[in-house]
Amino acid sequence: MQTLIINIKELLQVRDTPIDKVSGEAMAILPSIKNAFLLIENDTIAAFGKMENCPNLTIETIDATDKIVLPSWCDSHTHIVYAGNREQEFVDRINGLTYEEIANRGGGILNSAKRLNETTEDEIYNQSKKRLEEIIQQGTGAVEIKSGYGLTVDGELKMLRVIKRLASNYPITIKATFLGAHAFPLAYKENHSAYIDLIINEMLPKIAEENLANYIDAFLETGYFSVTETERIMEAGKHYGLRSKIHVNQFTTINGIAACVKHNALSVDHLEIVTNEDINILKNSETMPVALPSCSYFISIPYTPARKMIAAGLPLALASDFNPGTSPSGNMNFVVATACIKMKMTPEEAINAATINGAYAMGISDTHGSISIGKKANLIITKPLNSFYEIPYAFGSNLIEKVLLNGKIIP
Repeated sequence: MQTLIINIKELLQVRDTPIDKVSGEAMAILPSIKNAFLLIENDTIAAFGKMENCPNLTIETIDATDKIVLPSWCDSHTHIVYAGNREQEFVDRINGLTYEEIANRGGGILNSAKRLNETTEDEIYNQSKKRLEEIIQQGTGAVEIKSGYGLTVDGELKMLRVIKRLASNYPITIKATFLGAHAFPLAYKENHSAYIDLIINEMLPKIAEENLANYIDAFLETGYFSVTETERIMEAGKHYGLRSKIHVNQFTTINGIAACVKHNALSVDHLEIVTNEDINILKNSETMPVALPSCSYFISIPYTPARKMIAAGLPLALASDFNPGTSPSGNMNFVVATACIKMKMTPEEAINAATINGAYAMGISDTHGSISIGKKANLIITKPLNSFYEIPYAFGSNLIEKVLLNGKIIP
């Protein structure tokens, strides 16, 4: 099956020589072709270039006159498998309670864990698939989904089975991350070691046996998992072939970045607080920093210091952190806009961060994240636009006309 997209006003993120990520000054460069075509064969990109070189083929054709075409968003950090919501906590924050105060009252992650363990696997799947369908329509073509609202052997396995089921039933690329170390259940509040033993000795072997996860995560933060505790979890993950993707530096800095780089974590996510030492440690590492600006927006905490990090030569990815408590949206268009508005990233930098660098942060940059021959034909076709700057500028508008996954238009 072949599909030809013609008369593209501007084809973004064109990489003749595929790359795995962009860093520092290179993040400001978004290669493109104006008045372009793109040829799809089956589920992959087969050719692209200027319209003057467009092949004359009698196949299905999409006219993209006045429209922008770009690779679909790669959202490398989400928690979209959950039960119910936490709308009351939203009101509690408006009334002055902090994230930590809500958690100390039994809210936050433990609230979601209670609901999830009371909800059947089928119902969790039915709730979660609606969120997945929504982000597909919003242009996300690859997504990482974490567990972490079970905090019991059965609950974590239930979540990961739902993620696996979603991956089997939908054309979007899904990577699963085991986040048993999201919070300490009340029963283990005074016995952290016993809960980590449960993660390592009971959860991980069963997850590996059923091949339910690609990565392992922990909430490395004051009041949650310490550096030493997180290192135990990262080491255990390595034993089962699970590379780390770690929550770190959301509220405090406790030398977590150094531990993550030491263990060759694929990504370090949140980074609302970043020190000069953290930046120096991340330089020349293989670990991708990931910012979650819609979380900062929703719970009114600082934004990741993108300008400082990019000026130091680091790469940066953007992700939605879609979850019921601190970022109840997976709209990557809003994430890109917020990065531009609040983090002072240029549109070029933000799109690089949400495509090729997002792909790197979930280990799929060889197949996703850029317009390159042989990569997946996961594409966004916009409505008619003056330029791609409108994508972050018109932050409240739906500018997407068509979404293609694996070369097929999503109805």
